[in-house]
Amino acid sequence: MFTGIVTDVGRVRRLHRGRDAEGSLALTIATAYDCAAIPLGASIACSGVCLTVVAVESGAFAVEASAETLARSTLSDWVEGTPVNLERALKVGDELGGHIVAGHVDGVARLLDRRPEGDSVRLVIAAPAELMPYIASKGSVALDGVSLTVNEVAAASFGVNLIPYTLAHTGFGEARPGQRMNLEIDPIARYLARLLGARSETSEQS
Repeated sequence: MFTGIVTDVGRVRRLHRGRDAEGSLALTIATAYDCAAIPLGASIACSGVCLTVVAVESGAFAVEASAETLARSTLSDWVEGTPVNLERALKVGDELGGHIVAGHVDGVARLLDRRPEGDSVRLVIAAPAELMPYIASKGSVALDGVSLTVNEVAAASFGVNLIPYTLAHTGFGEARPGQRMNLEIDPIARYLARLLGARSETSEQS
């Protein structure tokens, strides 16, 4: 479990695409974390995708992504040097600074527009149609692993504002229109929709 508060922006140091028919990806990510203190098997959110550490080296850790992960996220777009928003797993007693984030990507969004708005920057994001009902004004989403508040919602897109601190301490400082982003909806919205759907089905059957 994570909170959507990025604690380091790493960089892809190396990547190797598997030879298996289904496809896989091995990634080594450079980071400012104390890698000697990262145990094998630890979970780290990498731009919103929860991945398991399989090896560590000086100034970097290694993870592997399956074909399923590649199909449902932006990891297949990554190349050497790609910035990666990093967050270590939440510990009991840690501050919940953002919102509850599982690290399970619901879909891939796309940056439509980026423009200055006062001291901040407004991003307009196109989301998959099936996820738009779960996105509400003043609600929370995780974009590339960053907990953000939704400012407004349109038919097929939504807007968020990024303050200078967020731009400086995440990969959003380099984000440009057309870029794909990992999107995770608020899990509370997901379970509420499931609950209401179940009640509706029960009502129709009775």
